[in-house]
Amino acid sequence: MKGVPVIRIRGYHADMYGHVNNARYLEFLEEGRWRLFEDYMDLKGWFERGLSFFVVNINISYKRSIEVNEVIEVRSGILKYGAKSAVLRQQIFLTDTDTLCAEADVTFVAVSRERGHKALPMEGEISERLRLLPVIHENR
Repeated sequence: MKGVPVIRIRGYHADMYGHVNNARYLEFLEEGRWRLFEDYMDLKGWFERGLSFFVVNINISYKRSIEVNEVIEVRSGILKYGAKSAVLRQQIFLTDTDTLCAEADVTFVAVSRERGHKALPMEGEISERLRLLPVIHENR
């Protein structure tokens, strides 16, 4: 599925309790963001122009533990836009189920190397490109 990585949980993902440690969820979410942006945007072109996206806040809720040999998918979509930031909702599900394991709201900004990595307004080409991403509606 476009923009949705599928990850098999391996032994090295687990902690001494036999389940995925909370910090690993952040790695899975990061993989989800990379996959989303790679599938919907020309990241290489953005980077060549000195543009990047930076995460500035993550608010995560853990719903269910994930264990070795389970398979997960990271579903991601835009939740809302602000003047200089946007929020991506990311959800980790057991593959092919409605079993939600974690949900995170990730606030990010677009920055330019030329402008000292300061946040750029979410307008023009930035807004146009981000509007290509899937949308997730508020339902908490």
